[in-house]
Amino acid sequence: MTTHTELGTPRDLTEIRQSISRRELIDKLFAIAGLLVLFFAILVLVALILQMAIRGWPRLSWQFFTAFPSSSPEEAGIFSAWVGTALVMLVTAVVAVPLGIASGIYLEEYARKNWLSGLIEINVTNLAGVPSIVYGLLALGFFSQTLKLGDSIATAGCTLALLVLPVVIVTTREALRAIPRSLREAAYALGASKWRMIWDHLLPYSSGGILTGVIIGLSRAIGETAPLITIGALTFIAFLPPAPLSGNFPYLSFEWLKAPFTVMPIQMFNWVSRPEEAFQVNAAAAGTVLVAMTLLMNGLAVYLRYRFRKGIKW
Repeated sequence: MTTHTELGTPRDLTEIRQSISRRELIDKLFAIAGLLVLFFAILVLVALILQMAIRGWPRLSWQFFTAFPSSSPEEAGIFSAWVGTALVMLVTAVVAVPLGIASGIYLEEYARKNWLSGLIEINVTNLAGVPSIVYGLLALGFFSQTLKLGDSIATAGCTLALLVLPVVIVTTREALRAIPRSLREAAYALGASKWRMIWDHLLPYSSGGILTGVIIGLSRAIGETAPLITIGALTFIAFLPPAPLSGNFPYLSFEWLKAPFTVMPIQMFNWVSRPEEAFQVNAAAAGTVLVAMTLLMNGLAVYLRYRFRKGIKW
């Protein structure tokens, strides 16, 4: 039989209820404050993007997309810049995504939990916060000078891949770690090998988290300027790299990897640094295109994530 002492006095119960009500009120106030801060940040971001788009809208035309940079603001365009950005991001994705996912799988599923794997984990996490200029200096010494790649698209893509790699590795590990242990045990119980368990079960269920990391990494890379300037990206370029397709067998050409380049952020920086108002409008138009490219890239990744999840449900 429960005594009155075990339950506490009515005064104690009242104090407990008041304490619970006070904590619930604090939780609600904190949630409201967080939503207000988030709403304010998004509102400011949307306002800045709209201001930039409205200012650059008069220059957004087919001529602006197909013209090379020029000393005349009315004739200048972003042809070489957006082509260079697309090619550099292609190399970045091809290098960083498979290598980052494979590294995350190895560290989470295969590597032994000892001091060496702990040291690697700490260094990978720390590398995610290293300033981008450090990667530029590393690429200048290793890719450009040691490997003799020069100031090329290949050097730029590998540099940004190094920048993206820690983010992809960390998010891949976190996505795999979120999968319940019971799923692994069920696959083993049915006779699956470790790799078959990872390929058929872990990767499909963790694809959403992995793609989120890829989105974050590539979104950061597409706007980087400092490491590309360090390795020798051009601020003015009036020609395109060689075409990746050729008329002769094997119909693929990799000469474009050795070509000099420029990217959208560098082209914008070049225009912003000029005193003429017309160049400022060109920079706003280029910034609008860069934001659109980022949203398009993110939208593609979100669509792929949705398709993966839908395939799992079915």
